[in-house]
Amino acid sequence: MAKKQFKTESKRILDLMINSIYTHKEIFLRELISNASDAIDKINYKIITEPTIPVDKKDLKISVKVDKANRTITVSDNGIGMNKDEMEQNLGVIAHSGSLDFKTALEEGADSDIIGQFGVGFYSAFMVSDNVKVFSKPYGSETGYLWESDGVDGYTIKECQKDGFGTDIVLHIKKDESGAEDYDEFLESYRLQDLIKTYSDYIRWPIHMDVESGSWEETGEKDEEGNPKKDYVTKIEDKVINSMVPVWQKKKSKTSDEEAKEFYKTKFHDYEEPMSIIRVNAEGTVSYKAMLFIPSKAPYDFYTREYEPGLQLYSAGVMIMEKCADILPYCFRFVRGVVDSPDFSLNISREILQHDRQLKQISSNLTKKIKAELEKMMKDEPEKYEGFYKSFGRQLKYGIVDEYGSNKDLLKDLVMFHSAKKKKLISLAEYVKDMEVGQDRIYYVSADTVENAEKLPQAEPVLDKGYDFLCLTEDVDEFVMKTLRDYGEKNLCNITTDDLGIESDEEKKEVEEKQEENKDVLSFVKEVLGDRVKEVKISSKLKNHAVMLSTEGGISIEMEKYFRSMPDYDGSMKASYVLELNASHPAFQSLCNAVETDKERAEKMALIMFDQAMLIA
Repeated sequence: MAKKQFKTESKRILDLMINSIYTHKEIFLRELISNASDAIDKINYKIITEPTIPVDKKDLKISVKVDKANRTITVSDNGIGMNKDEMEQNLGVIAHSGSLDFKTALEEGADSDIIGQFGVGFYSAFMVSDNVKVFSKPYGSETGYLWESDGVDGYTIKECQKDGFGTDIVLHIKKDESGAEDYDEFLESYRLQDLIKTYSDYIRWPIHMDVESGSWEETGEKDEEGNPKKDYVTKIEDKVINSMVPVWQKKKSKTSDEEAKEFYKTKFHDYEEPMSIIRVNAEGTVSYKAMLFIPSKAPYDFYTREYEPGLQLYSAGVMIMEKCADILPYCFRFVRGVVDSPDFSLNISREILQHDRQLKQISSNLTKKIKAELEKMMKDEPEKYEGFYKSFGRQLKYGIVDEYGSNKDLLKDLVMFHSAKKKKLISLAEYVKDMEVGQDRIYYVSADTVENAEKLPQAEPVLDKGYDFLCLTEDVDEFVMKTLRDYGEKNLCNITTDDLGIESDEEKKEVEEKQEENKDVLSFVKEVLGDRVKEVKISSKLKNHAVMLSTEGGISIEMEKYFRSMPDYDGSMKASYVLELNASHPAFQSLCNAVETDKERAEKMALIMFDQAMLIA
């Protein structure tokens, strides 16, 4: 029989299909099983619309068989089948999809989810095989047909004998003489089972395979010591490999939290139960189902570059992507789970998600759901939220400063800091709620520990006023405050660098007068310290301490410490130090006397006071 040539763009297009579209050769099994599922969907639709046809829905199935000796894999289904013309259209014309035609013509509301919309999935078989045979007999026909091809050279179609309706696809697996490709792995039963579980676990129809199992059994004989002899006996059993109905597709009333938690632990390899479960069932312009989990603890590599975030994406039970990081914002990268939607816009290989309106809408909705869950946890279960925050609070802070603060409004209600007065973590909302009468700023200070933050000289005037302040102890904290700038119309105020706004006019005037009175002493200290400080001045904040170090400009002392810790620090990101002196302290009076009577002693005192301020800071 003469070979027929493929009808579209000839050899070059098929070569592209085989070698360029798919990034992983193992995808071939997913594509063939998806096609088989489509075929069964069509016969199932026929059962629904024509109840008298003698086909029982319970008998519909997909089978995968491997013959290692003959190097073949067979994927079979008892779906609708194909006649000669349909083989010409669906297999002889690249990028023609019978599933797409069926889906387009399908009446609204029918019980069917068609997967194959591009008409190229079948050709992925040629990535691993050098010969493909398709035996098919349509439902209601007495005649079967064989479609056969070695790839780019074309194909043949002829009549054949076939028992029962449906389709059998037989792949002859390639041999790789060069050793560059390992095609033999696909002839191992366990490898095919693994691929089914990975990509096709939630195909709605059962996928059968012959699975080998073994056990020690008594032979009926005894050894020299009188003990029963045993032989290891292997058995071949027909087993259903896939789970079929995913937990996220079940109604909430029929899925307990315990079942969802077990699914999470198994699917995401976490020995601890998730802290929270978020179920989503959305219908409308974009329909999807999702089951999201907030882990109890951060994985050991969560805050490293090696960690790979992302949700698993499914389309009609077929896994499309193992980890899609783009469907959630960076700030919620700790969330795990699955999203299943027939409305995903995929590329032709169904391996890459297109960034379009549907994806943005799903992403926006899931982001809102996650925030709502965290807010609910913070309000109703504060201890639980504090546990979550210890693991993932830093990630929320990173999310605030990421992308120039584009998500700060999303996250500002979720971050927490240590309260100097309450001695615990509180939210910005809690701080504002408990502000004193007349207080118009949210005060904070950065230090390496809470204890050191509370002991800073700048804290004294704030505490004397009866105001609370937040203790920032992580590298990212001060960047968070700089990004937020305010909360609830209350400005955020760094007590080490900003004007506290609590001095009376009399107190301000007094400081100005002392500044003028002691300008010679201040100039002397500035001359001694040189470029180490930008300015020396009388402090309006110091009460009991003699000195303190503040900064001028956008970089604080804690920020400089952070930049200095970076491996490629070049010295450019440096704070402008301001040495502030307490004009009422005995040490300052001694300094003034020394400036007048003993300049050498005064220089030593100035250096000592600067060093003391550095140590405190």
